[in-house]
Amino acid sequence: MTVSIDPTTSATANQDTVLRPHAEHAFAAELAALAAQDDRPRPQRWKLSPRAVATYLLGGTLPDGTVITPKYVGPRRIVEVAVTTLATDRALLLLGVPGTAKTWVSEHLAAAVSGDSTLLVQGTAGTPEEAIRYGWNYARLLAHGPSRDALVPSPVMRAMADGMTARVEELTRIPADVQDTLITILSEKTLPIPELGQEVQAVRGFNLIATANDRDRGVNDLSSALRRRFNTVVLPLPESADAEVDIVSRRVDQIGRSLDLPTGPEGLDEIRRVVTVFRELRDGVTADGRTKVKSPSGTLSTAEAISVVTNGLALAAHFGDGVLRPGDVAAGILGAVVRDPAADRVIWQEYLETVVRERDGWKDFYRACREVSA
Repeated sequence: MTVSIDPTTSATANQDTVLRPHAEHAFAAELAALAAQDDRPRPQRWKLSPRAVATYLLGGTLPDGTVITPKYVGPRRIVEVAVTTLATDRALLLLGVPGTAKTWVSEHLAAAVSGDSTLLVQGTAGTPEEAIRYGWNYARLLAHGPSRDALVPSPVMRAMADGMTARVEELTRIPADVQDTLITILSEKTLPIPELGQEVQAVRGFNLIATANDRDRGVNDLSSALRRRFNTVVLPLPESADAEVDIVSRRVDQIGRSLDLPTGPEGLDEIRRVVTVFRELRDGVTADGRTKVKSPSGTLSTAEAISVVTNGLALAAHFGDGVLRPGDVAAGILGAVVRDPAADRVIWQEYLETVVRERDGWKDFYRACREVSA
């Protein structure tokens, strides 16, 4: 079977048909409005000034009345430090437990600064050195020997040459010897190509955003030499339940619209319930501080809450009346909480009986959870 791809449309597919548009496409109107009214100095090759980048992430209203939706709900200073770092010669490391929006913030920073969030290296235990430096087109290499035409640049090399922002996701997943490939790039702003006796020097505008967490298994600690090349910004969990509900509501609404799922104020009670359950189990104490509870093995992050609610909306849309109800989120919560079938199930049952069962207005939720837990 032959698959034909139209080169005029493959790179910029109709964004209405893309399941998850890149940030620079999904929020193109906001970025354009910011650029049009941005009269502050911009670092070389930046699409926006640092202040406008911060407004793009945190939200606000422009002088002409254009509303910029918040992409990150959290301390303003964190965003300001992250943006300022990218305007210096130091790389940015976004550190935090799973589900604290590291990837989300990384993508939107790159979109606002460079207009392109796709120069991405996805870190895994199998990420090779070539993913960060460069590879080779072996057909050309064998036919003509080493040459620039046979070289396949990595996203980092392309960002260096074009003065763009590169992204490395899950840096601590990458083997330590491959991580250290970044040391010369970040310190000397140079990528040697010894096979050709050449090098690529970064032009102004280049920088790198990495994300990492130190909670999961399989983490490779950064060497002190590499860590010194980064300015580390720690992204915290949402400070309050209201802030977390706001984050979950916004993301669920965005995802729901892209999937044609029903969203509306009717589901806010269930979103708040999911967030409450996650926060109490995560913190080891109920919201009123009166009852201590055991915490399960999972992280119960904001990202997982978004996933539970989105799955619940799909259940409500396709197998219910379109309104998010306790029964739609119960199974998702069970799957998120009970990662260890033995220990976590006991913790969940105890939480149901000592907290959920006695809580006013939670009877339907209690029954739904008991049903899926049986």
